[in-house]
Amino acid sequence: MARMPGRVAVTAVSRIVLPAASAIPPIALPPEIERALRDGAWAVFNLSGGKDSSAALFATMLALDAIGHPRSRRIAVHADLGRAEWDSTPDMVEALAVRAEIPLHVRRRRGGDLIDRWEQRFANGKARYENLEIYNLIGPWSSASLRFCTSEQKAQVLGPFLAREFAGETIVQIIGIRRDESAARSKAPEWKPDDRFARPGNANGTAMMVWHPIVHWATDQVFALHDALGIPLHEAYTCYGSTRLSCRYCVLQSLADAKASASAPTNREALLQLVDLEARSTFSFQPARWLADTAPHLLPTTLRADIERAKRDAAERRALEAAMPADLRFCKGWPPRLPTLDEATRIAASRASILARHRLDNRFSDARAVRSRFEQLMLAKSA
Repeated sequence: MARMPGRVAVTAVSRIVLPAASAIPPIALPPEIERALRDGAWAVFNLSGGKDSSAALFATMLALDAIGHPRSRRIAVHADLGRAEWDSTPDMVEALAVRAEIPLHVRRRRGGDLIDRWEQRFANGKARYENLEIYNLIGPWSSASLRFCTSEQKAQVLGPFLAREFAGETIVQIIGIRRDESAARSKAPEWKPDDRFARPGNANGTAMMVWHPIVHWATDQVFALHDALGIPLHEAYTCYGSTRLSCRYCVLQSLADAKASASAPTNREALLQLVDLEARSTFSFQPARWLADTAPHLLPTTLRADIERAKRDAAERRALEAAMPADLRFCKGWPPRLPTLDEATRIAASRASILARHRLDNRFSDARAVRSRFEQLMLAKSA
């Protein structure tokens, strides 16, 4: 369908053609989202400082202008991740909001930043392991299957804020997710209802939706938009060669992007903090890669030695845990059964070395103590 200045045209795949530079591709505009916006819903742009969120911001601003959505009902939000975030990200986000001429709300988790959360997770895991509430020692890190880094640091911070701030309103959250970013995002929808913080039929009548307007875009289209509209890019791309902006160090980050981040002088303190946690915990930052190996030349001699020791201890921990009965591994409703005396002996022996490595008390040091603890846990479960 031809582009017409000042007009909006919707194609058969629910996309809108923007009245702007020819470098701007169509964005996804599902009928449900368009209807909500024409009815005066709040448009909330989730800004990370990265290329995709800024592309979604400026492409969608043009689309909202085209359908007559009032600018007074548009805001930007940013979840500040503290030490985990590039130093330049807060200023970048603020500059984008100023350029778009919309208010910016910055929120942060009250319980500490993401590095605090990783430290807290490991401390909690050690306490539970010491008390034989879990079968295997738990590491500090989030992962692809356990993304509490985004759920707790972003969604759980921004969602309740928006539900309170705009109680009784319809809220459309605009997020720059694209399908070609990863396999996990390849099936991302154009939009979806969001009832995490505003359940259907809630007393206030609040409704929340998530909209992915550039979900169909390719990476080169994102950069082309920045060129066409003169949108600034984060230093992670322009100075250090990252392919995407995330935390300074992300559990889903490629090795190339981790190296790019490590080359930024302002990211080195965080690198040392996280590598130190790798050394203390004996868990690598990513399942198949130690963050310490990203830029070993930046590590002090003592920390390099600690990491080599941690790698050996990690291998020993995995071997010890593999010797424990596999069907007693942690599961929903754990423990599933009482171990035999022989199994309890193996559990006690395996735990002893791991407890000693982390300077934890060995409260269940023999087979009878282990069986007794399992009996307590099973009674508590049945009760």
